[in-house]
Amino acid sequence: MKLEGRKAIVTGGSRGIGKAVALMFAKEGADVLVNYHSNDAAARETVAEIEKLGRRGIAVAADVADYKSAQNMVDECVKQLGGVDIVVNNAGVSKPSMLLKMPEADWDYIINVHLKAAFNTTQAAGRYMKEKNYGKIINVISTAGIFGTIGQINYASAKAGIIGFTKSASRELGRYNINVNVICPGITKTEMTGKLQSDEKLRKIYEGRIQLGRFGEPEEIAPAFVFLASDDASYITGQVLGVDGGYIG
Repeated sequence: MKLEGRKAIVTGGSRGIGKAVALMFAKEGADVLVNYHSNDAAARETVAEIEKLGRRGIAVAADVADYKSAQNMVDECVKQLGGVDIVVNNAGVSKPSMLLKMPEADWDYIINVHLKAAFNTTQAAGRYMKEKNYGKIINVISTAGIFGTIGQINYASAKAGIIGFTKSASRELGRYNINVNVICPGITKTEMTGKLQSDEKLRKIYEGRIQLGRFGEPEEIAPAFVFLASDDASYITGQVLGVDGGYIG
């Protein structure tokens, strides 16, 4: 198993890509902290599935956009699981609006949930990783952060910012044997893409932009996280890995 004995945090780990990653980490031997914001039942269901795989799982509610909350989450991982080796900054939401109509509060909210949260959790976990001289941090973006998108300038800006954050963090943390990378999923069948899945016209437009001609499944995205979290990727840092069916090209 590629992650035997490792301790992982997956933010937004109760559903969608986050859940698929948490379960695949457990299959590969990791104990996993499943972070969630409000859906306690979904988080506990994910933990139950982790435990069925023979690994330890804990559900921790935390608003990772709040520094103290993110710090407490990391501390709980160390306290309950015995350390923190892997962090996946996956938590995310969307508040779409056109640029000229977007409320300032919606801009701030999305920037905080995505970009500030990545900073909060990385800094908190990075201090433990520095002491151990080992760590894997995987940030999650979107094709919107590379191409931009109409109606989601807050979301696209936050995701683009995570690329710069990752490249800078990798330069600072590499001396402590901490790898920091980005995974860019394409359009994946999750709650967030429900509109694209249900609207036949939109679905056909977006499927036409994907070289493989279909949306991805969360379980198809998760193996890339295992790779970057494992020692197979020990010499990879500061990189953006697209797992998008050829959307980026």
